Amino acid sequence: MTEHLRERSAYNPVNENVEGTLKKPRVLFICTHNSARSQMAEGYLRKHYGDLFEAGSAGTGVRTVHPLAVLVMDEIGIDISGYRSKLIDEFFDQGADIVVTVCDSVTNACPFFPGAKTVLHAGFPDPSACTGTPDECLMQFRQVRDAIIAWIDTTLVPAYGKKERVHEVLRSRPHM
Repeated sequence: MTEHLRERSAYNPVNENVEGTLKKPRVLFICTHNSARSQMAEGYLRKHYGDLFEAGSAGTGVRTVHPLAVLVMDEIGIDISGYRSKLIDEFFDQGADIVVTVCDSVTNACPFFPGAKTVLHAGFPDPSACTGTPDECLMQFRQVRDAIIAWIDTTLVPAYGKKERVHEVLRSRPHM
């Protein structure tokens, strides 16, 4: 897994909307087709840290959400079966406080997202490119899911979320 951070400007996790009330930072996970990695990341962040962040995902192209992504997330109690693949264009008007690219090819295709205060890159292998047996592909999806979860828990949330809330979630989550 590769990882680097580019700060567009100093990030302040306490944001205010136009009425002056606090709002959660919006995190947008970007991947090539928005069919596996970014969908799993969005689902996990929503389920475990939805009180800290608004989560979304998009791609530079679209496909349907991969059935094995749905399956491996269901194994850990997260239902992404109703998610749909979206183009990043859908988010241009909404903006994003934190943009996370989760695949290497997207760093070249989408190096800039308008209005993003922070851009992070965490590269994960594309499990949908698996050409092995069904069991091998399922195992690859699980490995990528677990790597994404570990990155969110150890990198994204501690840096941009409330640290005491991170420890609470990690203590309450069963070990995988």
